[in-house]
Amino acid sequence: MDCFCRAFVRLMVVFSMAVSAYADEPLTLEQPQPHQVIQRKSTLHPTVYNDPVGETRIRTAVDELFRLPNFKASPDTDVLAGENRGDADSKRLFSAAGQGRAAELWRTAIYQAVLPIIPANDALQVGLSEANITPPNGFPMAGYYHERLADGTTDPLQAKAIVFRDADVAAALVVCDLIGIATDLSREVRQRASEQTGIPEANIVIAATHSHTAPDYMKELWLNLSRQPQDELRRKYIETLIGQIVAVTVDAAANAKPAFLEAGSAVQQTPVSFNRRFVMRDGSVKTWQSFNNPNVIRAAGPIDPEIGLLAVRNESGDLRGVFSNFALHLDTVGGQKWSADYPFFIERTLKSSAGPNVISIFGTGCCGDINHSNPRSPKRNTAGFIGTSIGETIVRHVDGLRPLEQTRLVVKSRAVKLLLQDATKEEVTNSVQIVERAKRGEKVDFFEHVTAYKKLMLDHFRHTQPYASTSDHITWGLSRSLGGIGEMLPVDVTVMTIGSDVAIVCLPGEVFVELGLAIKQGSPFRTTMILELSNAVETIYIPNRAAYAGGSYEVTNSAVQPGSGEILVETALSLLREAATAK
Repeated sequence: MDCFCRAFVRLMVVFSMAVSAYADEPLTLEQPQPHQVIQRKSTLHPTVYNDPVGETRIRTAVDELFRLPNFKASPDTDVLAGENRGDADSKRLFSAAGQGRAAELWRTAIYQAVLPIIPANDALQVGLSEANITPPNGFPMAGYYHERLADGTTDPLQAKAIVFRDADVAAALVVCDLIGIATDLSREVRQRASEQTGIPEANIVIAATHSHTAPDYMKELWLNLSRQPQDELRRKYIETLIGQIVAVTVDAAANAKPAFLEAGSAVQQTPVSFNRRFVMRDGSVKTWQSFNNPNVIRAAGPIDPEIGLLAVRNESGDLRGVFSNFALHLDTVGGQKWSADYPFFIERTLKSSAGPNVISIFGTGCCGDINHSNPRSPKRNTAGFIGTSIGETIVRHVDGLRPLEQTRLVVKSRAVKLLLQDATKEEVTNSVQIVERAKRGEKVDFFEHVTAYKKLMLDHFRHTQPYASTSDHITWGLSRSLGGIGEMLPVDVTVMTIGSDVAIVCLPGEVFVELGLAIKQGSPFRTTMILELSNAVETIYIPNRAAYAGGSYEVTNSAVQPGSGEILVETALSLLREAATAK
């Protein structure tokens, strides 16, 4: 920030001294001291440049100043004519539109002045890249407890990477339009990407947006990595999926270049997110209720309306990319066509404002108990409405973000083991019967079906010799690396921090908003963004401890024991403190 201030002071001194020349004050051509601002205002300058003699004196003074060492040319705002000028009644040089454009000229000039001052080996380098990961038609779709095959594409699925690199540390974050990141997928991608980029595997995070109109790829991945026979179309897509995520990471690392970063947050004022769990009159908690139900007392938890933002600009101050983070479940589309859900509309809104080459990377926040259904309205918000509204909020705030004072990169990662729930032989036998009845189209209770599916997954994880032939009954939840792992599930918690201002926290599973808010509240960093579904999805939901007492869907569909969420919070805060005090 010291470099930034010196450059800004130099530019302001040029402007102030030039104006003083027209005001008939003495003009002393001397070197300004660092952080010394010379403030001289003229009341004689005409509203519109209609005084050729005075204009010549100003430009001559400016030209003399520019020839001195350590002075930089300020923007020539005379190029702003027409609608940019204030009219005679306003008595202002610029109109409202002109003021905004003048500010952009100054922004560009300041960035151009700052970059050469920063030593090359001290400048944080940032790389951005994106790649298409849309499966072919006929590949199974994720999100529900029955097979459905895609028959088209509404909008493409993508993998988007951002790589940070300074003198001795590098990190990569890749966000994919997938329902979750299987541990098998993250391990395979991180190993290959590390070999090709030199970034340590522990410093590479693969996260999912949680789109429910993305592929159900986990069984096909398990077959592929186990070298077992599989349908050719599905085999080719698995190879493409792995290859594209690796390639986008490698490309982002290769195009990393010195960048200016700005960070901050915005509050989403238009309601698009709602806590989906409700306290009932009998003291129980139920998911997906409406206030039209007389037994509903209140929402069982909060929301997080904050949109975390990190903007990446090039040496000219032009926007290269925006990383955004918001806590809202992605299940707003439905149907049998591929779709990235509402993040696609965030991207479209940002590109329409900042240009088609800007890369929009959206990371899903802690939203295990948050969705888009307004319990006070029968009408559900669409993906287009949600994404456009969030995108417009981002556009309104992106130019007002705070430049990072420091850009030192610190990456901390820790493996933790979460205690899995049990799956007895009796439970597994009963679960097989329920799942097979559902496959035959027989009516089964929804919560019994969810529990049965989870128990079969747990049987696969906990037992070296599972009670059931797991692959005969389930598609997602199969894992080559976690099969027979035992009673503890290993997961990673990773934090990436930039200077003293920005922290990105990466957590596994579908995390309750209360846990994300606890991390934000305890974080020593000004802007803390939290990504769920990072590197592992096998936990399924991760509620806070109190939620287990209430029960309902998310608790039913959690594979880990109560207290697991609090372990993640404690680990994240410990890593954040380590990063904040790193030498």
